[in-house]
Amino acid sequence: MRFVTLIRHPVAMAGAVITTVSAVVFIGLAIAAVMGMFSNPYAGLVVFVVVPGVFLVGLLLIPIGGSLERRWLRRHPDEVVDWPVVDLRKPSVRRTIFLIIGLTAVNVVIVSLAGYGGVHWMESPQFCGQACHAPMHPQFTAWQASTHSRIACVNCHVGEGARGFLRAKLAGVRQLAHVVTAKYPRPVPVWVDMPPGAQAQTCVGCHQPHRTTGDVIRLVREYADDEANSETITILQMHVGTASSSGRSIHWHADPSVRVDFAATDETRQTIPYVRVTRADGSVKEYRAEGVPAQPPAESVRMTMDCTDCHNTVGHPIAPTPEKAVDGAIADGLLNRKLPFARREAVRLMTASHANEDEAVRAIERELRSFYESRSGGVDPQSVAQAIAATQKVYRDNIFPWMKVTWGTYPNNKGHVTSNGCFRCHDDSHQASDGSKISADCEYCHKQIERELN
Repeated sequence: MRFVTLIRHPVAMAGAVITTVSAVVFIGLAIAAVMGMFSNPYAGLVVFVVVPGVFLVGLLLIPIGGSLERRWLRRHPDEVVDWPVVDLRKPSVRRTIFLIIGLTAVNVVIVSLAGYGGVHWMESPQFCGQACHAPMHPQFTAWQASTHSRIACVNCHVGEGARGFLRAKLAGVRQLAHVVTAKYPRPVPVWVDMPPGAQAQTCVGCHQPHRTTGDVIRLVREYADDEANSETITILQMHVGTASSSGRSIHWHADPSVRVDFAATDETRQTIPYVRVTRADGSVKEYRAEGVPAQPPAESVRMTMDCTDCHNTVGHPIAPTPEKAVDGAIADGLLNRKLPFARREAVRLMTASHANEDEAVRAIERELRSFYESRSGGVDPQSVAQAIAATQKVYRDNIFPWMKVTWGTYPNNKGHVTSNGCFRCHDDSHQASDGSKISADCEYCHKQIERELN
């Protein structure tokens, strides 16, 4: 039975038309995507997932139609059903074979390009943050303002090797089901998407724990709620590395020759009653908070400390308090410090409750314009417009009502001002059997050099 006879079934013909049209569309869209003609984050979904999916459906319809046609012919005795005879001496047979081989090669190329493009696109930050717009919008927005904004999500959130890849893809399937059914958690929990052993697998790919580092000077700028937005600058000498002036080091915790295990009683790891330190010489010491039994916690409960236990918001820095966010905007020059009461009014508007972002943006503009228009002597309209834009940006970067993300939703453990942070362990209450404690001495980590007011 000739192949042409089998594909005359309407289903097979429809498959051939769908395959041909989708192949042409894919090639054209793929060329346009390579040339950078698409900026919409959903373009990759259409080009590398939807169109190739339609193409594969068309390919499947061709043999299905042929099977249906064969079945129909077998039910009619007037048609002779037999195995097709391939006679290469006939030019028509040779042409048909060459045509099938050529089309198969083209199909393989199209499917391969689509598969590669699909995997590449689904590993892009645009897919992670914009295709899944609602649940990941806070993290994607914060990532764009972070020091890691040029590092793709998969570089940190997908572990090394086949095991890490499989784990990430299975998690992605589960997350896709949550997005489709709108049953994802609000807010997205912390630590749920980092591969085990993040320090060993991801952080050290760029950072160097063995590198000798000394002290680092850090300036902390804070502003008052008075009319002049008075500035306070605190200068801290941070004992970061092994060559610090105090002989102590914050990054001692990341030293590969030292292992710190701990047990937390909550998902956010803010309460840590047990710490176990294994030093380079093999000596072990266990510290327990008051009231914790001497029996060590089960192995399944213990975790090994790594970079992300302190730098837990480095990739997605959402401000822990409105004061910190507004102070940062003033320090960066986004919010004009010369504008009277700029800090006070911005913080006030940041603490107000709004149903959604659009409502908040309108309220910020209305309230600021009303406040400055009511002042005697008037205020430069351009400065007011700048303050409105800056305050709206602070809101958009940190508050996401739909995902229930607000101030303090994600505590920042790199410090101890807005959350327990360092004091989760360094509180002078974690004690070992020999009476020694995990010190809460401030100068273990830093020394205040100066405090300036102006």
